[in-house]
Amino acid sequence: MAPSVAQLEVDVPVSSLKKVIKASPSPPENKAADGPSYPFYFPYFDVNEKFSPTKNHDFVEPGTRADPAKPNILTPNTTINHISPYLGTEISGVQISSLTKEGLDELALYAAERKVLLFRNQDFKDLSPDRQIEIARHFGPIHRHPTSGNVKGYPEFHVVYRDADHDRFREYTGGNKVGQTSWHSDVSYELQPPGTTFFFILDQPAIGGGDTLFLSQVEAYKRLSPTFQEILEGLRAVHSAVPQAEFSKARGGPIRREPIEIEHPLVRVHPGTGEKALYINQGFTKRIVGLKDEESDNLLKFLFDHLAKGSDFQIRATYLPGTVVVWDNRVTAHSATVDFDKNFRRHAVRLTPQAEVPIPVSSS
Repeated sequence: MAPSVAQLEVDVPVSSLKKVIKASPSPPENKAADGPSYPFYFPYFDVNEKFSPTKNHDFVEPGTRADPAKPNILTPNTTINHISPYLGTEISGVQISSLTKEGLDELALYAAERKVLLFRNQDFKDLSPDRQIEIARHFGPIHRHPTSGNVKGYPEFHVVYRDADHDRFREYTGGNKVGQTSWHSDVSYELQPPGTTFFFILDQPAIGGGDTLFLSQVEAYKRLSPTFQEILEGLRAVHSAVPQAEFSKARGGPIRREPIEIEHPLVRVHPGTGEKALYINQGFTKRIVGLKDEESDNLLKFLFDHLAKGSDFQIRATYLPGTVVVWDNRVTAHSATVDFDKNFRRHAVRLTPQAEVPIPVSSS
């Protein structure tokens, strides 16, 4: 049996990390002294690591193969709790690692329907990295991030890490702000952005905090008037990787692949459910094609405000030991919640399978 990641020895590449993450002053005494629980996943940055430009790939939505009754997930032993009518379901009593291919297809469909799934008491973090990747790859080729920390030898892992010495998120979003909420859909600038996405927690603040905010872009679309919906359905927006790359370059970090800008429909259709969803986010959507600057800026501002202020179609995903969150990036946006003291460690990993080229309403 392959060793779990907790059993793997790893040389933490501190020198590489310091190239791109500025060290804070010496941590106070209440900082944990034993380091990360899973040092194998310590973020790795190599400025010499390079990826080829992304190319289109064939994709079949796994949820289209699923039994709508989901017998492999919704078993007699499964307990579910819906967090909101529009999105978010807590699930206990089933292990993702034990699901068959049919069960993984059901997982894709359930994530599309409920937008965000919180699986409790999972053994996922203790699987071998190869097994973790194997499971995620069922949902599409796994994205390799062009700038963020990954795992040495495993560029499929996107590492989220914050402690007293490292706070890259705050540096990226800007430290001179009242709040750090930053709504986004992951790497929406790709030719084929992510679909079913996995996020598993390794270390978290002992006093709570570090939740993730999620919103339903399906419900956000539904709240708009039919006339406005029709206008948006005919528009396309530019999603850009350039600011993210410039941030990394300015700090001596890697640019593993040259940044791109891509046009996507402002409203997309999910291939598994047929639902229409807004597909914009403040993180990467920069302008609307065919509009003048003032027109584009004001329309995007309205839509960004609509998403951010829609507390009745948002949830707060909480983390317990063993939590794995599975969400559909095509129909949601999310934001980290930096509400815990910097002296506490938060360490998590994302696996981000890429899905289809976004489907416009006109092609559905």
